[in-house]
Amino acid sequence: MHRGPHPEDQQFFGTSRRSDFATAVEDYSWLLSRGYARQAGLTLVGDRFQLTQRQRVAVGRCACSDQAREARTQSQVTDFAELAIDGLNALTTVEAALAGGVVLRARDGCFRDMASFHGNYRMVEEAEAAARLIGLHLRGRPVTWLLDQPVSNTGRLAALLRRLAHSQNWPWTVELVPDPDPLLKMSKVAVASSDSAILDQCSAWYNLARAVVEPLTGVWYFP
Repeated sequence: MHRGPHPEDQQFFGTSRRSDFATAVEDYSWLLSRGYARQAGLTLVGDRFQLTQRQRVAVGRCACSDQAREARTQSQVTDFAELAIDGLNALTTVEAALAGGVVLRARDGCFRDMASFHGNYRMVEEAEAAARLIGLHLRGRPVTWLLDQPVSNTGRLAALLRRLAHSQNWPWTVELVPDPDPLLKMSKVAVASSDSAILDQCSAWYNLARAVVEPLTGVWYFP
């Protein structure tokens, strides 16, 4: 099991679609900046460029209003003493990069993936390698991983993270919680997430997925 590309992703996110996709993100961001409703704006842009549902999801994850981009830039930090990690959010982007899946370069500077859980996290072969890369990047700084308890297989993921942290002597705390989002929004320490709702409310955030993925070679970036 890998978090690799969808069978049609080469068609959806190939080189020939980059120009239209980038313009779609620009147009949708323009609409958001002027107060258009998210779904109405995405429908308008998606219809104009004849985007599939999967492409529309990607546009939604790449776009943001000018106001949101500015606010996220102001709250972004480049260093931290402690970190609270949106576990599934951060880990799946690194997993996708390692497995050859599409990594979206969003307008706010975040790297995002195309994963969708719907109550089920699939344990993939890249999970431990992705967690190890994150640990090596963090260089022994204390972090708290927050995992969605209602999502299946997060218990197994928590065990993997604890086992890895123990073997490497990393100061990690791994917590299974009903909903990480409100905890991350109110966190007193910097958070690691690319979830727009969290970025728009937290006091400080660190671009962890991008920091880990960017040095890798052979990553499928889009656009």
